[in-house]
Amino acid sequence: MPANYSNGRHLFTSESVSMGHPDKVSDQVSDAVLDSLIKVDPKVRCACETLCTTGLVVVAGEVTVHNDKAIKALDKIEETVRQTLRDIGYTDPAMKFDAESCAVIRVLHSQSDDIAMGVDTNGAGDQGLMFGFACRETSVYMPLPIYLSHRLVERHAMVREQNIIKGLRPDAKSQVTVEYDGNKPSRIHTVVISTQHTAAWNGRTQQAKLKKQVIKHIIEPCMPKRLYDPKRVKIHVNPTGQFEIGGPHGDTGLTGRKIIVDTYGGRGCHGGGAFSGKDPTKVDRSASYMARYIAKNIVAGKLADVCEVQLAYAIGVADPISVLVDTQGTGRVSERKLGKLVRDHFPLTPRGIIRHLKLQRPIYQKTARHGHFGRPGFTWEKTDIARKLARAAGI
Repeated sequence: MPANYSNGRHLFTSESVSMGHPDKVSDQVSDAVLDSLIKVDPKVRCACETLCTTGLVVVAGEVTVHNDKAIKALDKIEETVRQTLRDIGYTDPAMKFDAESCAVIRVLHSQSDDIAMGVDTNGAGDQGLMFGFACRETSVYMPLPIYLSHRLVERHAMVREQNIIKGLRPDAKSQVTVEYDGNKPSRIHTVVISTQHTAAWNGRTQQAKLKKQVIKHIIEPCMPKRLYDPKRVKIHVNPTGQFEIGGPHGDTGLTGRKIIVDTYGGRGCHGGGAFSGKDPTKVDRSASYMARYIAKNIVAGKLADVCEVQLAYAIGVADPISVLVDTQGTGRVSERKLGKLVRDHFPLTPRGIIRHLKLQRPIYQKTARHGHFGRPGFTWEKTDIARKLARAAGI
């Protein structure tokens, strides 16, 4: 929480979007293409962008591969796209966007030689600044509003796939407002869920029934009981009245448009670079993962209650241009000392990051739904350096 909010009561809101949201469809397609290539060519260079709209998916960008298996994977991109759409749930032609009938256009060419020249010498694939964040609000060291927003759309997917609420469709959005007392969450103030549905839920009476079902099966199972008071919380479900038209038919999707959803829900800073479709030589992605890893280990090591880490790079240069640690007044050692500890304990070159976090693997499609951070199974979520940092700091 910014320093000027450290005292007194205030509200903070974050949102998430479902796996069926048009922008997230694009992110998942881009990362599915990346996974299909990096699986057979760990050193693939990939910057894959996707656009999806009514009856159409366009896959564009720069891809350089290094063996025959990767060439075959490139030839199968259309099927990779269609399988991704099936997995998301776009299988019904009535939605006017489905895996079997949509057109798939592929517009790919090799990576620029000027960019490749810098990466080939183990430098960063681009200039830029990246941020990582961690705090003590949840067990996974994520801010509570974005954590709950992700859990809501994750729960929405499960409820839809298991047909617990009949007639839900893949597109959905969530939003959670938390009331804080200083830096500590005191209660859940507002919850918003907008979910696409079939025509069976149209009309005021049906929407009222749907709201009760959504509260029962999606919202309440995700809420922390000590902070959730059903009598005080404000809940909005499909506030416009209905949501039948959705997905890429209702709104064009583009890779990289949900960068705040992908990170910390507006807490802290963002360097502006998107993640999906980019291989790990792109520091937009890999250094953001490293910055999160650093921040989380600092907080887990009890060196601070809140930590934001900034890394900055120049294209073709291996070492970061700058490293900044900001504990927002919660640090137990000086930020200057923390900055030195970071350089001593974490590899910060692109090659070092890739090796340490094991990023040359097909792990990316699952990052493109329900958030890149605060979820188990990713190397950047480990806290294996926390004790070393604490010992080195004398704590």
